[in-house]
Amino acid sequence: MTRKQLVFVGTYTEPILFGTGKVLQGKGKGIHIYRFDEGAGRLEEAAVAEGIQNPSYLAFGSGARCLYAVNELKRCDGAASGALSAYAFDPESLTLAFLDRRLSGGTDPCHVAVDRSGRWAAVANYMSGSVSVYPIAADGGLGRVAAFVQHAGHGVNSARQAGPHAHAAIFSPGNDALMVPDLGIDRIVAYRFDAASGALSPDEARTVLCAPGVGPRSLEYHPSGRFAYAVNELASSVTAYAVDPVSGALSAAQTLSTLPDGWGGASTCADLHVAPSGKHLYASNRGHDSIAIFAIDESDGTLRAAGHESTRGATPRSFALDREGATLLAANQDSDSIAAFRVDAGTGKLEYAGVSCFAPTPVCVKFFEPS
Repeated sequence: MTRKQLVFVGTYTEPILFGTGKVLQGKGKGIHIYRFDEGAGRLEEAAVAEGIQNPSYLAFGSGARCLYAVNELKRCDGAASGALSAYAFDPESLTLAFLDRRLSGGTDPCHVAVDRSGRWAAVANYMSGSVSVYPIAADGGLGRVAAFVQHAGHGVNSARQAGPHAHAAIFSPGNDALMVPDLGIDRIVAYRFDAASGALSPDEARTVLCAPGVGPRSLEYHPSGRFAYAVNELASSVTAYAVDPVSGALSAAQTLSTLPDGWGGASTCADLHVAPSGKHLYASNRGHDSIAIFAIDESDGTLRAAGHESTRGATPRSFALDREGATLLAANQDSDSIAAFRVDAGTGKLEYAGVSCFAPTPVCVKFFEPS
């Protein structure tokens, strides 16, 4: 029997001014829900939760019964801030019931993550360069902010690094640290995370000073917890780190380009993910409009370039692998499409399924996979 899965897509619903100076006209209606036919490699829209402003990035709560969405805005409720919204999801009716909304404490929040206990949500505010942590109530709603940290500084790229730009908030495998890649100051800023109170405190030992101008954007740990990988937006590269088993500190082992040798066009990185098997790493290129494929050496975590696959669209802002690592969906923000690929478990190569689905300004794509 062909397996069918639900896929959630966060979109831009209104114009947004990026740090690059570009204004993008959002075409989405809110959070779009699709059914994915694994056998046919086809997506079909099943429902839309309308009336949600710029729900650009999504994260599921514990058991996937709740969904959290950043509202990527420069002003909300009269304040210079975006917001974090919480919804209860009914998989039978495919409806999202509004639970709560909290100001994010900074402008243009672009990432939200739920900690490994399911009790806390962390938000990265890109444009203002800050991070906030919120308690999650028993019903999935959000409490008042438990921690807030404002970054400071700048990088060498005056156009893109005039100030701090926190781009993601990643909980460590042990749930004892929050790692915040900041594109504007070329650091992966680490905080000790108190899972009892939600408090954050600086962790200099785990904070990573990146090469000037690379612009770290996101970070993901290997399933083993022994390695971590960062995607560097401005340098179009990925960096492999060894993770100290005692301190959790990251040590850079290798940096590789995500672009083919000899390609000289304009391009920046966006998303990265490690395959569930731990054998391959993928990163998306916006400009080259591709997924870069890397093989992972499971003895030391280093990478070997294994090719590229066109995303069959423009500006792959986000992509997702299903739980089995058998399917990859790429969200092409500027061509309003999501392309499906079958993953070769042995080589990591991607095979286009032959069909791209219409999706209005897709920014984030997530498989719905309840525990």
